[in-house]
Amino acid sequence: MPPHTVDTHGDTAPPPALHPAGETPFDRATAHLDAPLAVVDLQAFDANAADLVRRSKGKPIRVASKSVRCRALLERVLARDGFTGIMSFTLAESLWLARSGFTDILLAYPSVDRAGFAELTGDAHLAGAVTVMVDDPAQLDLIDAARPAVGAGEEVRVCLELDTSYRLMGGKVRVGARRSPLRTPDRLAALARAVVRRPGFRLVGLMAYEGHVAGVGDDVAGKPVFSRAIRMMQAAARKELAQRRWEAVRAVRAVAPRLEFVNGGGTGSVQHTAAEAAVTEVAAGSGLYVPRLFDNFRSFSGRPAALFAQPVVRRPGPGVVTVLGGGYPASGVAGPDRLPVPYLPAGLRYDPQEGPGEVQTPLLGPAADGLRIGDKVWFRHAKAGELCERFDQLQLIDGERVVGTVPTYRGEGHTFL
Repeated sequence: MPPHTVDTHGDTAPPPALHPAGETPFDRATAHLDAPLAVVDLQAFDANAADLVRRSKGKPIRVASKSVRCRALLERVLARDGFTGIMSFTLAESLWLARSGFTDILLAYPSVDRAGFAELTGDAHLAGAVTVMVDDPAQLDLIDAARPAVGAGEEVRVCLELDTSYRLMGGKVRVGARRSPLRTPDRLAALARAVVRRPGFRLVGLMAYEGHVAGVGDDVAGKPVFSRAIRMMQAAARKELAQRRWEAVRAVRAVAPRLEFVNGGGTGSVQHTAAEAAVTEVAAGSGLYVPRLFDNFRSFSGRPAALFAQPVVRRPGPGVVTVLGGGYPASGVAGPDRLPVPYLPAGLRYDPQEGPGEVQTPLLGPAADGLRIGDKVWFRHAKAGELCERFDQLQLIDGERVVGTVPTYRGEGHTFL
């Protein structure tokens, strides 16, 4: 496992002031480095972690690795009080993390990785560290087929997932992601019975991720009516889910009384989910980096911790500069909200005819005239960990110094998705 990063104890440090090009703390810290590059502000990262713990009100936080994608920073946050365990996104990643020394890894998505399941069921250490997600008996069949021999191999730890989507008009309208087919307590209990009756499996957890609450901002700038509608929807969805989740937990515990955890929530709903008595832990990850999609929440305000810089390579004319690359859209429904945003120096915007490009990006605005060839323009990605799929390394900044350089997953040779 990588060594701990430098602990700066910077939970209360102020955010960086907005200065002309070359005068931000990020510019001064990286003056000796060429862009493109990506940084993580450790003071902001730690402050965001502290805020998540405050909002979780004593319930442990499981870190969503897809939103971090850097082993050193996973280790850093797990060393803090209030954080325990990882929520991973592929079986290959889960096994790699377990081999690296991480424990208590919950794979949040079903897998059909037969080679991975053969490895998992053939190694007692891995089987003890990783819990897999199941929402269909066919997934149990696939795991059994991957075992070293029929009925052989290590016991597999299993978690079931509850569908959290909010349904209206008798189910004709759905709000929320299409995830698990297990919506009712009865269906969850039926699959729970199938797991506990089947040799080689142990039911240890239940998960329910309410993305339509945790990942949808309720205070969108310039859209007061839309924001009020989102708040009304989320309040109704939270109430409906809290009742259904409590009933689901009761039904599953009747089958598996020794259930170890009930996981729920995400960065945007930590405080609401943690308040439910049925929930034993909450999940969060994006709240550590605070990408631009998390600017629109009334309940909390984080500090941007992860940024990337592109160099100015052209000055086509007054009020225009061109930076290298920068076309890094995030996943989800394509739209302007999935694009990175120019952050520093303030006052830059995309050319509406070009947007962020594959190899070059024109930027417009008065701030362009203060930029020289070779200067850095700092951007915020729309989502959290996806930024790390673009960079091999993260420069760790404390104030105006780079205090460490750590590899991302990509930098360690892994692109799991």
